[in-house]
Amino acid sequence: MSEKNLELLSDLVTEAHGRIQADFDYINPVIGVSRGMRSVGIPADAMTIDCLKSGKRIIIIIHDEQPEFLQYQFSFKSDDPAEEFMLLAFSELSNQVLYDWMKDYFNSH
Repeated sequence: MSEKNLELLSDLVTEAHGRIQADFDYINPVIGVSRGMRSVGIPADAMTIDCLKSGKRIIIIIHDEQPEFLQYQFSFKSDDPAEEFMLLAFSELSNQVLYDWMKDYFNSH
């Protein structure tokens, strides 16, 4: 299930990324996908959305054991993630949600 959700997330973030770049050329987010957690026995995939200018990072985790949800956290590229992540139902995810996350978090001081 994670593969399908990762594909959906990638499609949505690609759309949101394009809109962010068109609306805010100074944000220019960098998207990364990691399947490295699987290599250490954690059945999950991760996506990071980084704003290089501010050092801010949005982390999104898709866990095989909770395929109907994604976990996310607003953090900084230079910091280890906190233990607590927020949950969002996949049914509530849209490119608008991802766009708003990037716009609001990367524009805040």
